[in-house]
Amino acid sequence: MAQVTITLDANLAIDAMLLSGTKNPQDAVELVVRDYLARGRRTETRTGDAADGQRVSTDRPNAQEG
Repeated sequence: MAQVTITLDANLAIDAMLLSGTKNPQDAVELVVRDYLARGRRTETRTGDAADGQRVSTDRPNAQEG
């Protein structure tokens, strides 16, 4: 697996560690990125994407009043 080295503000890394409950900044950042990607995938699954045009219908039934 390829690794990437990044530079972060120390306070940002500490906050991420405290919120994620990890003991080192690398684990905290990895958890945050994995969570971000999982949320994006869940959102895409629920809403679809621009290429998912067949789900969008212009013919909507009229709301019944009464």
